[in-house]
Amino acid sequence: MSEIEELHPKLKLVIENIGNVMIGKRDVSILSLVALLANGHVLLEDVPGVGKTMMVRALAKSVGVEFKRIQFTPDLLPSDVTGVSIYNPKDQKFEFREGPLFGNVILADEINRTSPKTQSALLEGMEEGSITVDGITRILAKPFFVMATQNPIDYEGTYPLPEAQLDRFLFKLRMGYPTKSEEYEVLTLAEKERPIHKIDSVITKEELIKLQSEIQKVYVDETIKHYIIDLTSKTRKHPSVYLGASPRASIALMKAAQAYAFITGRDYIIPDDIQYLAQYTLPHRIILRSEAKFEGKSADELVNDLIVSTNVPVQRSLSR
Repeated sequence: MSEIEELHPKLKLVIENIGNVMIGKRDVSILSLVALLANGHVLLEDVPGVGKTMMVRALAKSVGVEFKRIQFTPDLLPSDVTGVSIYNPKDQKFEFREGPLFGNVILADEINRTSPKTQSALLEGMEEGSITVDGITRILAKPFFVMATQNPIDYEGTYPLPEAQLDRFLFKLRMGYPTKSEEYEVLTLAEKERPIHKIDSVITKEELIKLQSEIQKVYVDETIKHYIIDLTSKTRKHPSVYLGASPRASIALMKAAQAYAFITGRDYIIPDDIQYLAQYTLPHRIILRSEAKFEGKSADELVNDLIVSTNVPVQRSLSR
């Protein structure tokens, strides 16, 4: 990503705050904030020890919201995530005790280590913004943002997320290893005290909710909508693809582009926004045919090829 000079003043503070903890992860910081503003969720997939958990904690602490962490294990039950009704003998009635899903920023750590039944309890809340316990639908707090982590190299005793459930995540991101100079700075910061303890919130929960509503005012030209449709529809017709991106993917890409444009100080989307964000919005929503996988092709490469081959709108419509 090219360096962004003009950032929304409030959101620039958040990105700089996260940067005090996460050295050299500016792109991931901005994309995580984009997902939060767009009311989406993020799947962080990378090897252990690169800062996945610290990224979520730094983001939650920067925006001054309630942070909850769920450590997923094979024996975790859906009620451990959503909450459970407990009988109170004094009042002779059942009382609902909220689970960690009733926070604002939720870290779903090692989501692939728990059973599909427990995964589904989390994914229901992500999709609907509510959960159903004992036949009663309960609305989750706002803002509500889930950042799930998983280890791509350890498959023993894990339950990989089904492809259809990956569609619930706005972005699938990877942290990557730091450079030598970045790792040196990490060691220097961690020499005496953990950097996460030194940062405070720079915006309030109320300000964050207001910013989320402002995102919806970002203008989406009709040529941009057609550009998004061209990209997603090509994934459905490609000979290497078994299942292409759904209309939900088109909506996700548009909402992400609105949030990204807002962060960069614009009230309109440009084609560059779509090209950049498609790399993180579409690949995990695409299922390749087995022949394509055998030939070594990947969904990331396919999306990049489609971005190159799809005509870019060069003229705005006059419908605004």
